[in-house]
Amino acid sequence: MNTKPIRVLYVNELESDADVIRGYLAKFEGTRFEVVWQQSGEKALEYLAQQPVVDVIVTEDTLPGMSNVEFTRKLKELKYDIPSVFLTTSEDVNLAVEVMRMGVKDYLLKKDIASRVFPQSLLRIVEKGRLRQELTELEIKKKRLEAMQEIVVNISQKISEPLEEMNKIVASIEQKEVPEKAAKYLNLIKDNVARMQVKLEKLRNLKEDKTVKYIRDIKMIDLS
Repeated sequence: MNTKPIRVLYVNELESDADVIRGYLAKFEGTRFEVVWQQSGEKALEYLAQQPVVDVIVTEDTLPGMSNVEFTRKLKELKYDIPSVFLTTSEDVNLAVEVMRMGVKDYLLKKDIASRVFPQSLLRIVEKGRLRQELTELEIKKKRLEAMQEIVVNISQKISEPLEEMNKIVASIEQKEVPEKAAKYLNLIKDNVARMQVKLEKLRNLKEDKTVKYIRDIKMIDLS
């Protein structure tokens, strides 16, 4: 069983129906579900505006205020990337086709909530969405890594040459008799140059995007 529950936003006029949904989903042994109830599309949008974590949205075919079709259109307009499922008592094929074109992931009959079809459908939809998100993130990381590698190739030679020249200068100065204080500065310079060369070598051999948050919107590459 998955340890992380699937968070379901259930939009329907009656809270008692939400309790029924909770009861049926609780019987499913494949994963855990957490059902959050909102009475209407308007209230559901207010809830989503608070940026809560929602894995899937389930709506009934009859809602107070805006219809479930209008609610779905609004979700699309606001660019909420949350899969949605319609529960309906109607077997109207035309309605099913319309909502599926709008991006609704599944169209289920209300009678199916008592069967394994309902939780299995929710689980499949959520896992498919998570996989798609993971693939997108991997593609973004891959492109970012390629861009970083291109930058490193372009600047590594320009950085390496002055560092090597700095080492030569320090070595030539060390051959002469210098004051103790100056010798300490020379050692400090050598240590800093060595650290920079190590970091540069790690950048050249970077195989994984390790970009991390530094300060506010500033990010840095973790070379530790």
